[in-house]
Amino acid sequence: MAAIECGGVGFKCLTSMNTLRGMPHEGEEAVLYTQLNVREDALDLFGFATLSELNCFKMLTGVSGVGPKAALAILSELTPEQLAVAVATGDSKALTRASGVGNKLAQRIALELRDKVKNIQSGSGESARPAGAVSASSNAAAAVQALAVLGYQPTDAAAVVAHFDSSLPVEELIRLSLKSMDQGNRGKK
Repeated sequence: MAAIECGGVGFKCLTSMNTLRGMPHEGEEAVLYTQLNVREDALDLFGFATLSELNCFKMLTGVSGVGPKAALAILSELTPEQLAVAVATGDSKALTRASGVGNKLAQRIALELRDKVKNIQSGSGESARPAGAVSASSNAAAAVQALAVLGYQPTDAAAVVAHFDSSLPVEELIRLSLKSMDQGNRGKK
């Protein structure tokens, strides 16, 4: 949890451990990407260091049976890149490292999010593949799938991944692509 002051008002902001580790010292300026969950009995503010982490949180809470607490636990154990790789490869065991996430829930998360990737791919068609796109069996293709799970358009993800050496490990391709896209978004502000 972080206490964020905005305009002289302090807000309790629930965060993942990954976000907390990257926070500056008390009193220093920080930027968090937030999600406000409105319930009948509470208003909960969630903050994340990167847009990728926020997108992962939204994606996870969209899975049946995954609430904000479980999503934060997962994002405290796995970075967005690691989550994307786990989903793309069907590695539900990686998800069980999070507190409160058992085998059944982890399998449901991997299955539901993997289905989203399949739907995105089948909807795009092979002939619609952009220039610079990669073959389905390469590390770059797995990185594009993982980025699609994180909410990026497959065509945009393929264009960014194509700038990197496709022989790099999938995790590295995802990390480099997210860093590149994050820097591009900051330049647009």
